[in-house]
Amino acid sequence: MAEISFENLLSTGAHFGHVTRKWHPEYSPYILMEKNGIHIINLDETLGKLDKALTFIGDVAKKNGEILFVGTKKQARDIIQQEADRCGMFYVVERWLGGTLTNYSTIKKSIKRLQQLEKEGSNIYENLTKKEIQMLNRERIKLADQHRGIKDMKRLPDVVVIVDANHEITAVQEARLLEIPVVGIVDTNTNPNSVDYPIPANDDSIRTIQLIISAISDEILSAGDKENIPENEEAKTQENVDEILDVSAGENGKAEHASEEEIESTDKIEEDIKAPEVKVVDKDVKKEASKKKTVKKKIETTEEAESK
Repeated sequence: MAEISFENLLSTGAHFGHVTRKWHPEYSPYILMEKNGIHIINLDETLGKLDKALTFIGDVAKKNGEILFVGTKKQARDIIQQEADRCGMFYVVERWLGGTLTNYSTIKKSIKRLQQLEKEGSNIYENLTKKEIQMLNRERIKLADQHRGIKDMKRLPDVVVIVDANHEITAVQEARLLEIPVVGIVDTNTNPNSVDYPIPANDDSIRTIQLIISAISDEILSAGDKENIPENEEAKTQENVDEILDVSAGENGKAEHASEEEIESTDKIEEDIKAPEVKVVDKDVKKEASKKKTVKKKIETTEEAESK
């Protein structure tokens, strides 16, 4: 992820605020000066607040938290939808429906209705007139536009990222009521204390919105990659251990087989060594027996001769 520098913010016009008569008194810590009737935002404060917001979002993304991007103003719609799709998060770019967070059970029913209307071969369209089918199609299109970014959201988000907290005041109030952290781009006409992680910048500049929202999206993606790295390393180390164990087991098996073969060979050698000795003993015994026979014959012959 490319880090945002002072020059990047300056080139996008992030330092331009509203005219002085529209400023919010709580915004004074983030104002650098006044020039030609316009407040100039201190970009050093912008960088510091942006780093804190990115750190917080990265921690949430590492825990598989869900993030909701909100930007219904014309300058932010396409950017919010594109960046939210890129990082796999949810978004609201059409009109914010009151109760989207505080009355989420009703929103879920509406989403379920949309899924039934979008389902192919649904029984809803059976035995209906042409006019009734057209009415259902209009309802489907309307619900699809309203819920296209949160259709797959199964629960309330862990963080809400908002462009222009003053314009999206209803979303901010609902999130604060449910104690959901809010990260928001705030201009000089907005109370920065209304959000948990304010990012002071020009919220009317398309390039500024693109720069900040893309940085948030990159942080979410990088946090997801960092989370997968240790798992991959553990898998690799486990594979290495298994390979080492397999090799060692094979060597031990070879050693055992070799030792058995050696034992068998030694037994054969001993048998070969002992066998000749046994044969030699047998020959000696035969020789002795033959000698005894010859001696007996001689004795017998001598006795016969004497008797005659």
